[in-house]
Amino acid sequence: MPSERTLILVKPDGVQRGLIGPIIGRFEQSGLKIIGLKIMQMDEETAGRHYAEHVDRPFFSGLIEFITSGPIVAMCVSGPNAIAHCRRLMGATNPQDAAPGTIRGDYATDIGRNITHGSANEEDAAREVSLFFDESELLSYHRATGPWIIEP
Repeated sequence: MPSERTLILVKPDGVQRGLIGPIIGRFEQSGLKIIGLKIMQMDEETAGRHYAEHVDRPFFSGLIEFITSGPIVAMCVSGPNAIAHCRRLMGATNPQDAAPGTIRGDYATDIGRNITHGSANEEDAAREVSLFFDESELLSYHRATGPWIIEP
């Protein structure tokens, strides 16, 4: 099964609440491989490009203000069906609809403070990963436990 890459962000609320480790752990423990990782402060230009599909929506300025309000963690993860896998781990965008056991179901209560972002599809993943990582920052490596996670 071919591997996909996707972008995951731990948003400022997740960073401020000290949830970086538990959130990264959820993705890693599920068998996904982290191939890029950085903590950073997103600037308004990058935020505008990241949320470009929402530019005409009334909540756009609030998204930009929030995502630039504090540090974030950007991760590129890979694995079979990584996009769908990550979205299941995160849970519904609105934490009120997120199942217990998902990141948003366990840690978030408000749609405006929903802890994480994950790419919605392959096109978004390619665009979003390139906003946060140069190809030279993304690693290719084999884990010794790989055959115990994914059938060869």
